[in-house]
Amino acid sequence: MAIFNFGSINIDHVYRLQTLPRPGETIASRSLTLGLGGKGANQSIAAALAGREVRHIGAMGEADGWALDRLRGAGVDVSRIARLPDEPTGHAIIMVEDSGENAIVVHAGANRAMAERAVLDALSEIGPADTLLLQNETAHQQAAAAHARAAGARVIYSAAPFEVEAVRAVMPHVAILAVNAGEAAHLAAELGANLPCEGMVVTLGARGAEYRDLRSGEVTSQGAFAVTPVDTTGAGDCFTGWFAAGLDAGQTAAGALRHAAAAAAMQVTRPGAADAMPTLAEVRAFMSRQT
Repeated sequence: MAIFNFGSINIDHVYRLQTLPRPGETIASRSLTLGLGGKGANQSIAAALAGREVRHIGAMGEADGWALDRLRGAGVDVSRIARLPDEPTGHAIIMVEDSGENAIVVHAGANRAMAERAVLDALSEIGPADTLLLQNETAHQQAAAAHARAAGARVIYSAAPFEVEAVRAVMPHVAILAVNAGEAAHLAAELGANLPCEGMVVTLGARGAEYRDLRSGEVTSQGAFAVTPVDTTGAGDCFTGWFAAGLDAGQTAAGALRHAAAAAAMQVTRPGAADAMPTLAEVRAFMSRQT
């Protein structure tokens, strides 16, 4: 079993602020750090640190080799990442205020420049025992999802950044949709309640998360673990990566939810996105301390 993740790779420029700026306001940053991010890279590292075999599919510019080193160091197979000479590596400008809230601007760069044929070639080995993770920060998600589903793989789609037409195109090939509460509401308003997928995992912020089995109607809920957040950047990606890893390991939806919630709780207590992802040993130790 393996998790193939066709996803974005970004260089995060993280600015720490007392408060986020209002429209038209200019404020001074307290600090700047560079880190690895992108929803795809975040989820790949989360799932790899959860102990699963992860093969990342994506694209970067020719610079920023340290980002590949970070992915490789977390246990991610990077052999399917293309280096594009005429495109910059994707990057994000992330502003984080003292409360932990953030605002993010993303430039896609190489993430949306990978050729469809290259994506499908990278998926040539996917099979019925495998999982394909997708997010809405690359091109050719529909073709990748259709290929994986035809091969019998489980397809998990993070519908973020949310675009209803992108979701509509990919949905026929998706087994599980991963969204936050706002995205779930938007989705219901645009596409209705009868979605053509097996299930939906919904993160609910401080209220935790739930898995909605769209075939039986059963809802499995998981409360949030109480922590003091430092930086919420990448928390949803941490959750999704760990949830996918749990299913890949044969856990029930309830078990996967609990591990994912614990991992995300730990992740928000640290600064950064991909660099803040916890290991399996750390999550197990954290869970053992919960009552």
